[in-house]
Amino acid sequence: MRKTLHTLMLVLAGLFCSMQAVGAVTIQDTKGWFESGYVTWAREAGATYTVYYRPAGGTYVQMDKELVRLYNDYGRADMVGLKAGNYQFKVVSSISGEAESDVFYAAPHDRSGFAHIGMTEGIGAYKNDGTLKDNARVIYVTAKTAKTVKCYVMGDKDVEYTGLQAIIAAYEKGKETRPLCVRIIGTIKAADMDSFGSNEGLQVKGKSGSTNMNITIEGIGSDATVHGFGFLARSAKSVEFRNFGILLFMDDGISVDTDNHNVWIHNMDIFYGGTGGDADQAKGDGSVDIKGKSSNITMSYCHFWDSGKCSLGGMKGETTDCWMTFHHNWFDHSDSRHPRIRTAFYHVYNNYFDGNSKYGVGVTSGGSSFVESNYFRNCKYPVLISKQGTDAEGDGTFSGEDGGVNKMFNNIIINPRKVQLYDGEQTDGKWDAVEVDNRSDEVTVKCLTGGTGYNNAADLAARTTYVENNMDSPEDIPAIVRGELISREGLGAGRIDGGDFKWTFNNSMQDENY
Repeated sequence: MRKTLHTLMLVLAGLFCSMQAVGAVTIQDTKGWFESGYVTWAREAGATYTVYYRPAGGTYVQMDKELVRLYNDYGRADMVGLKAGNYQFKVVSSISGEAESDVFYAAPHDRSGFAHIGMTEGIGAYKNDGTLKDNARVIYVTAKTAKTVKCYVMGDKDVEYTGLQAIIAAYEKGKETRPLCVRIIGTIKAADMDSFGSNEGLQVKGKSGSTNMNITIEGIGSDATVHGFGFLARSAKSVEFRNFGILLFMDDGISVDTDNHNVWIHNMDIFYGGTGGDADQAKGDGSVDIKGKSSNITMSYCHFWDSGKCSLGGMKGETTDCWMTFHHNWFDHSDSRHPRIRTAFYHVYNNYFDGNSKYGVGVTSGGSSFVESNYFRNCKYPVLISKQGTDAEGDGTFSGEDGGVNKMFNNIIINPRKVQLYDGEQTDGKWDAVEVDNRSDEVTVKCLTGGTGYNNAADLAARTTYVENNMDSPEDIPAIVRGELISREGLGAGRIDGGDFKWTFNNSMQDENY
């Protein structure tokens, strides 16, 4: 009897311990983001973790081990490449059992903009539904593996290349058709890299013309960063940059230079570049420059932190059929060039111009911009045209080149230094933009110097091809890009959760502090 009772007690004790183990992982946070989501949990000393995800109510699938990271006192796993919908995580500890997370919602990315026109297969390594393209390869890159990461790339034959730049450079042969997704984990510094293909840093280059590359470079989590270098895209089509920060880049943060098409730059945090030799390069050169007859480029949901020269739009060789889109970006106390446009056409909508010390959108050399439904707060000069209007007063503001034309509709402008609008009769060029009553109105007036007109054909394409159902009210833009709008909480500009760097500008001192 005693033996039976003792056995029963041991069984009950074992059941009790088992019950304690199951569910003993302490989930701290679960959130969804754009086509992704993450879970964090309290870390136990000595424990290893396996993490699974599933569509809500579906079957669990184990995540890649690289997506599971351990920090000092917590663990975190980020699942990317999710089709929009509801999902759930399960975290399994080698010590204390397992726990399921709350259900989270992975929201769809906003694929508005010229970059996406005609790209039914998706840009980069991802399909338009958010999942990886068929036959896509994924490589994970850290500070320790940037020199040693390996991947096969087809040339005359399938050859294994070693090092991140070497792998991407092998695509220049133009024979590799398998998409490539490069996932950055943590911080990668210039010294960690195997080599650089250009003076900007890492080069993504096609063989000739505009080669279909199908390459995505993305960060995992809120702390993915490159430090000490930037990126150059050249002769490339179908390239995507998303969800990482760029610090102290060499020249430009991202340079889209020479015959690129269908490039999508989004949810990036762009910080200072290295100090250059010119007086206006104290914060680096261009944060994101687009030039060299590149077209169909979209920059969206990016956060520019006090950038100096934010974005140059063209050099000398651009044509009027070079079309770009800037939407839902946060120009956070950045100074100028939002963008600075030569010849090309830019659709600039739903951006937050937040305390900009020099100017917002500037056009020269026959360029055109459609500036609509933006929110300008303490932007010194919201729009400028070279050699006329505000730019022609005093010593001029930003350019000595011929002018262009700005069209404006439905913007909120708070406390500008000056903005002069065309009154329908002026012949002396004392205006910075034509403000229309209806967004579909054509603009027929020409700029004073150079005599070029507005690109109404590009305007029509912008209004009717991709944006009709995706335009937000300008009064909502500050809350949207900051991730504070309740219906879209957390889905703002920059990296997931706003990234791992937090800073609040003192507007009373820093709005005009160039």
